[in-house]
Amino acid sequence: MNFYFEAAKTLDRIDAKEGSIKGIIATLPEKDRKRTAALVIETLKFKAVLLEVIEKAKLMKEERKLTSKNLALILVHDLLLARGIQAGDGPLKQAVLRHKTRLHGEFQKIKIKRGATSNEQLAHNGDERAGLGTLEEAIQSLKSRGFELSDPFSSKKGFSKDAHVPNLLLFHPSTTFQTDPLYTSGKIILQDKASCFPALVLSPPATEESVVIDATAAPGNKTSHLSALMKNRGKLFAFERDRKRFTTLKMMLSKAGCSNALPINADFLTTDPQDPQFSNVTHIGSGIVNRLDHLIETEIENDADKEERLDKLAAFQLMMIKHAMRFPNVKKIVYSTCSIHATENERVVCNALESEEAVAGSFQLAPQTEVLPTWPRRGYPEEMTSSPDQASSLVRCLPGEDATNGFFVSCFIKVQDTTSKRKLDADDDVEEVLTQKAHKKKKKRRKTANKSE
Repeated sequence: MNFYFEAAKTLDRIDAKEGSIKGIIATLPEKDRKRTAALVIETLKFKAVLLEVIEKAKLMKEERKLTSKNLALILVHDLLLARGIQAGDGPLKQAVLRHKTRLHGEFQKIKIKRGATSNEQLAHNGDERAGLGTLEEAIQSLKSRGFELSDPFSSKKGFSKDAHVPNLLLFHPSTTFQTDPLYTSGKIILQDKASCFPALVLSPPATEESVVIDATAAPGNKTSHLSALMKNRGKLFAFERDRKRFTTLKMMLSKAGCSNALPINADFLTTDPQDPQFSNVTHIGSGIVNRLDHLIETEIENDADKEERLDKLAAFQLMMIKHAMRFPNVKKIVYSTCSIHATENERVVCNALESEEAVAGSFQLAPQTEVLPTWPRRGYPEEMTSSPDQASSLVRCLPGEDATNGFFVSCFIKVQDTTSKRKLDADDDVEEVLTQKAHKKKKKRRKTANKSE
């Protein structure tokens, strides 16, 4: 048991903040350091879950000899997550083994409750003090590395807080973190500013009851951002149909410690909205957010197939939105692209709003106040066929002008207030409503044509 006592004492010192985890482990006897460090770090990863198991199994209350909380953590870790308690049959080992069945049972209940299909999905990526818990801690860590708070465009060592995205720091375009321990350990994630917008606009609630879908998840930046906003609570289903990209997605989510994310190697369009596993989904993020739009410009700018290709992309993305609208409890859908083309952006949004699914589900665009209200560049009014005013609900980013990649974000919400949009009653004819909308759209186009003549 001496090995377990030493590991428990190490956890005591970490709790007492006697130093960093790495520093405390460095003081351990060299012959046991590697083994002890492995057990301590693994126990910290599952600490929250193990504490919950111990409490629900009433282990400490019923076994008075087990007075050390950290010793209980260490022993229960090896019982549940390793090859068993590697020690002689002493009184403390027996105290834990007497509750073996109950401990396993409580552990399984937590897995089921959180929808975890593996033990790793219950893990936190390291002790909270080992990470960058707050923005200010991240700033201090960067300052200690020679960075300074200043204009990131005037100095390669300068960085600043972003004005629109919380917990986002801006750096000089030439700054690289690929080999930095902060990046390789998953404590920071590198992402274009505009790519942070979809998760921020979707903003699912950080509760255990939250059920969210990322319909196009790979490589995982958007998914990990959603997981962070949810504070690793609830369930976050991450769909990716391509096997190779799915492998990348799983690695990314594991590295970032997204324990509430459930990667699924499947096409979102094949998912049954009525499936009990997904019927309670309230928030869905959909859209192609990883295509380099500028490649279309450089490769096929003068190609006759350009419009056809864009139309095919737009048709696929419209299918994604309409499918998302079929989920019975969905309240908010965010559609985004790495595109600057109205074909994939405003026109897809207009077609989605005029679809049978939008009418039947009472969906409309969220107002500007709910979609990055302070972002200055909005949608193109001339592309909004039903109402130019709706362009203010859309977000656009232009490369070379907004210090971002080309990007587009829209947000559909299910209307609850009948004063802001008439809901369809049981007697309403969906086809009739759609016909009326199509007629209005055609009429407006005719007027536009007359003016141009």
